[in-house]
Amino acid sequence: MPRPSELDQRLILGLSLAQLITWGSVFYTFALLVEPIERDLGLGRAQTALAFSLALLVEGFCALRIGRWIDQGQERLVMTGGSLLVGCCLLLHGAITAPWMFYAVWALLGVGMSATLYAPVFAVVTRRFPDQFRRGIITMTFLGGLASTVFIPLSGWLIAAAGWRHALWWLAALHFLVCAPLHAWLLRGAPPGHAAGPARAAGTDFRQHLRSAPFLLIGVFVVLVMGVTSALPAHMVSLLRENGLSQAWAITVPASIGLVQVVGRALLYFFEHHVDVHTTNRVIPCLLPAGLACLLAAPWLAGWIDGGPLALTLLFVLLYGLGNGMVTIVKGTVMAQYIDRHHVASLNGALGVPTALARAVAPLMLGVLWTREAGYSHGLMVLLALGILAVAALMQAQRLALRRAR
Repeated sequence: MPRPSELDQRLILGLSLAQLITWGSVFYTFALLVEPIERDLGLGRAQTALAFSLALLVEGFCALRIGRWIDQGQERLVMTGGSLLVGCCLLLHGAITAPWMFYAVWALLGVGMSATLYAPVFAVVTRRFPDQFRRGIITMTFLGGLASTVFIPLSGWLIAAAGWRHALWWLAALHFLVCAPLHAWLLRGAPPGHAAGPARAAGTDFRQHLRSAPFLLIGVFVVLVMGVTSALPAHMVSLLRENGLSQAWAITVPASIGLVQVVGRALLYFFEHHVDVHTTNRVIPCLLPAGLACLLAAPWLAGWIDGGPLALTLLFVLLYGLGNGMVTIVKGTVMAQYIDRHHVASLNGALGVPTALARAVAPLMLGVLWTREAGYSHGLMVLLALGILAVAALMQAQRLALRRAR
């Protein structure tokens, strides 16, 4: 096995493949299932969306328990079992005949997501490679960012060719034949958990971290960023149309953001060794409010400069896309960098419920703040303020943690 300070590229690439499959087959395929499920089960759009929100909430509620198991050295059991559970849920999903079955499957998928997506795998990489975990996480998010590019067309083709029920069975097979074996094989020999020290002392350290100012500030940062980045996607096309963009541009811009996210992660991968990591952590989150400011200012230029709104909107795509892509790495690493590497899964898990609530509430808030007269401007102002507050919280947490480490 490689020394602890060296990245095992085989493990990183294998875990990245499992991430791509899980994000693609569950998270991104849901949008393609909405219309056929509504037809077959007689559901409305709000009722269908409720299933996805339920999965996110269950994922959040499970996060702390999953994190504690990983910190105790049970990562192989957690992630292999999670992949098997996701595969079983997709099989059951193909056989649902009533709304209650639909909701039950997505609640169980929330459990599976909590054991297989970024939070647990980031913790695994941090525990195994304490000196190189950031580079491993960048690699995984770069490849995981391609999930929508691969699975939206793949799942769409499967649904068109075999029907949505049989398509889900093919996707389930990927979890049984690829994800679960990868996790079972690659995650052998996990670093020992906290059993080596007094359990009481380990628990005390964890509780002390939960009450510390740096942890609370990082919690504010993570929850607010999650809210800001979750609010926009559901409203993006309508928002851009209100800004005067044509239908073609209103479709092209959101699609471009995903590509820019991957570019941002690639840039971070190649240039991270040339920039101080703490400076990078401060700068990246600033890109989100900077992009929102461009989007807010775009309508004001309509009567002043020809092409001004489009130029600012494209600048929004660049800043927000880069920020949204790289802030995933910042969120995934700051807990280990500024709080504690030994309890990283549990500490991130403690934020599971508030982040799940932020993901669920933020799109609703943006819709509630929309008015016929002002459009989305009030909501964007709130998001801009929250983005600035998130940056300030992270900077203060960083300052306190670095001062404590001296």
